[in-house]
Amino acid sequence: MTPPATAAPRRALRAPSAAVLVALVVVVLGLLLALGLPTPASATGVPAEPAEPSDPATVGGISIDIGGETGTPSDSLVTLIGITLLSIAPSLLIMVSSFTKIFVVLAMTRNALSLTNVPPNQVLAGLALFLSLFIMSPVIGEVNTVAVEPYLDGTIDTQAAFDAASGPLRDFMLGFTREEDIALMTRAAGLDNPADAASVPLDTLIPAFMISELRSAFIIGFVVFVPFLVIDLVVSAALMSLGMMMLPPVTVSLPFKILLFVLVDGWGLITTALIQSYTGGG
Repeated sequence: MTPPATAAPRRALRAPSAAVLVALVVVVLGLLLALGLPTPASATGVPAEPAEPSDPATVGGISIDIGGETGTPSDSLVTLIGITLLSIAPSLLIMVSSFTKIFVVLAMTRNALSLTNVPPNQVLAGLALFLSLFIMSPVIGEVNTVAVEPYLDGTIDTQAAFDAASGPLRDFMLGFTREEDIALMTRAAGLDNPADAASVPLDTLIPAFMISELRSAFIIGFVVFVPFLVIDLVVSAALMSLGMMMLPPVTVSLPFKILLFVLVDGWGLITTALIQSYTGGG
C-alpha cells in the first residue's frame, strides 16, 4: 500500500550567520548613538565628577513658603484652606448649625400634608439653608471678627484661629443642647463629667447638639401633624357613613389640608416658630 499523502516536510531551521549578527550589532549601536544613550564603549570611561547643586533662586527652582512677606498667610495657603472648607462645608453645615432641625421640620410638614414630592427636596434644602444663614448670621459675624480677619492679617496662627472660631460655635451649640444629651455622650465616650460647660470637648458637644436638635424637630413635627390628623379622621368617618369604603380618604382630605394650610398661612407660622425657637435660647 502507498502511504497517505502528507504535508510538505518542514524546512530545517538554520542558525543566523555571522554577517547577520554583525549587522544587528551595528544597527543597535547606531540607535543608541542617535538617542544619546550610553554605549558599551562610553560606559567604560572614567565617570565625571558630580556637579555641585545649584542655587534654586538662580536657576528658577521651586520653593514653598506658607508665610507671606509681612507675616500673613500666603495666597496658596489661603486657597488650600478655602478649598478644604468648601469640601467639608456640607458636613459642617449639618453638624454645627440649625440646618438639620429646620430641614426635618419642613420635611415633616410636607408629609403631614400627604405630599410626597411637593415641594421637592431641593426647595426644602434651599429654604433651610437660607433660614440657617439668617439664624446663624450673628455667630458667623463673630467668627469672622475674632478668627478669620486676625488670621488673614497675620496676628494669630492657625491653631489660635481655630480656637477662636470654635468659641462662638461652642456657645451657640451649648445654648440649644440639653444637659441630658451631653451626659449621654460623655458616658458613651467613657469620660469624666465636665467641670463646666466650657470644658465640654467638641467631639462630645457636636453629637449631643444634633440629638437635641432632632428632638426639638420631632416635637414641632408632632404639633404640625395633629390638625391634619384630625382632618383625616373626619374625612374617614364621613366616607364610612356614606358607604364609600373603596374611596381612599387621602384623596378627599388632601384638598382640605391644602386649603387649611393656606388659610392659616402655614409656611409663615412654621418659619416664625423655627426662628423664635433659636431666639429664646432653645
